[in-house]
Amino acid sequence: MLTKTILLLAFVALPSVRAAEIRVVTSGAFTAAYQELIPAYERATHDKLITEYGASTGTTPDTIPHRLERGEAIDVVIMASKPLDDLIRAGKVKPGSRIDLVSSSIVMAVKTGAPRPDISTIEGLKRTLVAARSVAYSGSASGVYLRTELFPRLGIEKEMQVKARAIEGEPVGAVVARGDAEIGFQQKSEMLPVKGIDIVGLLPEGAQRVTIFCAAIPATAKDAVAAKRLIDWLASPAAYDAIRKSGLDPVRKQNE
Repeated sequence: MLTKTILLLAFVALPSVRAAEIRVVTSGAFTAAYQELIPAYERATHDKLITEYGASTGTTPDTIPHRLERGEAIDVVIMASKPLDDLIRAGKVKPGSRIDLVSSSIVMAVKTGAPRPDISTIEGLKRTLVAARSVAYSGSASGVYLRTELFPRLGIEKEMQVKARAIEGEPVGAVVARGDAEIGFQQKSEMLPVKGIDIVGLLPEGAQRVTIFCAAIPATAKDAVAAKRLIDWLASPAAYDAIRKSGLDPVRKQNE
C-alpha cells in the first residue's frame, strides 16, 4: 500500500504534457526493477515505452554501444557507468544527460542443492575458483572486471583461461542452472530472478566491485524531453522500493 501511495504522489507531480513514445534500451542489471515500474508509469503518463534489452559491453550486435554505433534511434539507455562515459566522450550520448540510478554488487551462484563454498574471504574465494571444474561470468561489466582485474590479482589468470568463460545473450544463472557451469558470477539483480540456482553470497570485501548503473539520452533520441521526464522519475524515491526488491541499491540524488 505504501509503495502505491508513493507512486501516486509522484505521478501527481508529473507535468501535464502530451503522451510520448519513448524507446528504451536497458542492460540486464536494471531489468527486474524496470519491468516492475514501467507499467505504472505508462498508466499514469500515457506515454508508451518501447523497450529492448542489451548489455553495456560485449561483442553481440544487441549491446548498447553497437546499437548506437549503428545509429539506432534510442531515447533512453540504462547501462553501466564506465561504458556510458565512453559513449559520452565518443559523442554517442548527450553530455550532461547522465543520471545515476542504482549501485549493483556481484554475487556467486551454484545449481540448486549443490554445496555452497565459503567465499566470505578473498582466500576462500580463491580456493573456490581454483577448485571449480567450470566457471561462468557475465560478458558485460562485471565479467570484464573479473577477467581483466580480479583473476590476475588473485594470481589465477592462467587457470581461469582454461575453465572460465564469458556468457553473452542469457543470464549466467541460466547456465549454472543447466549444469553447464559449476559456479557463476553476475550482478545480484540478474541472478535473483533465475530459477534453479542458489545464491551463495556477495564477493568478499577486497574482491567486490560495485557498479553504478545510469540512465542517459543518446544523441539519436527523437524525444529528449520525454526521455528526461522518464529518467528523472526512475531516479526519484518513487522507484526505490522496486529497486531494492530487485537486489539493487538506489543512488540518492543531491536534490532530495
